[in-house]
Amino acid sequence: MDMGKHDFELAELIARIKANDNRLVALQVPEGLKMQALDLMDQIEEETSSKVVLAADPCYGACDLVHDKMKMMGVELVAHMGHSQMNIDSGMPTQFIDVTYDGDPDLAKVLPILEKHREFSAKRFAAANAAIIAGSENEEALGTPALSEEEAQELFLDAVGRKTPLTGNKLGLVGSIQHLHMLPTFKARLEKAGFEVTIPIGGERLSFPGQVLGCNYSGDDSSIGHYLFLGSGDFHPIGLVLHTGKPLALLDPYINEAGEMSLERIERILRQRFGLIMAIQDAKSYGILIGEKPGQMRRTLALKMKRMLEKHGKKGYLLALEHVGPDLIDFYPVDAFVNTACPRIAIDDSVRYDKPMLTPYELEVALGEKKWEDGYLFDEIP
Repeated sequence: MDMGKHDFELAELIARIKANDNRLVALQVPEGLKMQALDLMDQIEEETSSKVVLAADPCYGACDLVHDKMKMMGVELVAHMGHSQMNIDSGMPTQFIDVTYDGDPDLAKVLPILEKHREFSAKRFAAANAAIIAGSENEEALGTPALSEEEAQELFLDAVGRKTPLTGNKLGLVGSIQHLHMLPTFKARLEKAGFEVTIPIGGERLSFPGQVLGCNYSGDDSSIGHYLFLGSGDFHPIGLVLHTGKPLALLDPYINEAGEMSLERIERILRQRFGLIMAIQDAKSYGILIGEKPGQMRRTLALKMKRMLEKHGKKGYLLALEHVGPDLIDFYPVDAFVNTACPRIAIDDSVRYDKPMLTPYELEVALGEKKWEDGYLFDEIP
């Protein structure tokens, strides 16, 4: 990664600091950009009369705001870098800075993968629609046949067997916040290469077309057969495929490399989730985690889980935490945990915990409130 290719929009930030004569400013920066934080602080202090404090705790997204702490410290403005504003009240003057990256990865590297995925999704599109027609005819003649428990569980584990059939085979073009400015250019290039491309628009939690978050993939629709993600790492790709069950190609602007998120890997994750659900069949007590971060606090959902457990004769204890980690919860004498904080805690970090860590939907499946044959539902914050 060429760190010098990042645009931190300091000119706009410095102009705002000067205009408001801010004397104490805070920077909140994600982990991957913290190595440049001290240089940013120097530039701001050299060009303004403000002092700058770095919020040095881990920052996991625009849902992870430190404004209450900064208010107590006397901070007048928070510059939150590397994330876009969500549909939550920041509680004090805040400048959200996307921090774009000026990269231009080679599209040719990912085209063979995209062509393979297009063929795969075209076959799935045709098969799904044929099955719908055949199923409708069979239902009319014989009624809907009951599934065995084993057949229903296989549907749960099928990474590509989503309930909603495809209505098209478009390529969905998405990316992380640093690379969203590149999407129109790559859309034109992909269309020139013969692909029908759409840049999906999601819900209120997403600020820009084509944006995906670790907790929200609401731009997906049935006309999209496969995806291309512009960005780095596995965090967003894993969530996108878990949510959609669709093939995903990767093009990394930082290192100019292409790849794919294999459905085999997603199926391994689903089998792990299946194993955790089966492991809590005899559980009697649960710790229900409530995230204290402003963009992760799902109190209503946590209370719903507690009532559901009580309905089934089980105990649920509400545990509110700002940070969630094994050292903070493993010692509680409960049989399992249900996570209503950041959805990725249960998916990405479950192996770190001594006891099963479930999502709310997985608990519903375990208690029989949801059916195996409904398939896996990725936990999202809308």
